[in-house]
Amino acid sequence: MSAHIVYDSAPLGSVIRYCDGTARPPARFRKKLSAWESRNGTGRLVKKEPPRTRATYSSPACFTLHEGDFGQGGIIVVSVRRTWSVESDLRFDVVERPSIGMVRVLQDLGDSPELLHLARDREAAERWLATNPYRRAYLEEVSADEVGADIIEGRTAA
Repeated sequence: MSAHIVYDSAPLGSVIRYCDGTARPPARFRKKLSAWESRNGTGRLVKKEPPRTRATYSSPACFTLHEGDFGQGGIIVVSVRRTWSVESDLRFDVVERPSIGMVRVLQDLGDSPELLHLARDREAAERWLATNPYRRAYLEEVSADEVGADIIEGRTAA
């Protein structure tokens, strides 16, 4: 599916796979492999930003995928996120959607909410929020209506 469809229909917390359709090069070609890995991967959808128009520039809608955290001993040193425009030429697939009863920990910054954490239930979300305080954070439960709408509209992951 296109990046535009991901922006329009994938809920925050979904796991998204992106690829450019080329075959993975052998490991001995390190530069080619590194370039391939930058255009092929998986991440969790954490933010959707609407298009912006300013006096000197305009930018299309975009979304951000969280690909992973790197650190040691419970301390995150680097958090890898990639932002893709809806005009991207890559192919995107929804691998997994949040299920009923999961709870999103969201934070409002700017025009749209950002996913901070996806918990299996409200209790786990509240525990996470207690140990990771964010001033503007709030909880949002994934409802049966949201999942049902995805099924009816044919947006469930295969």
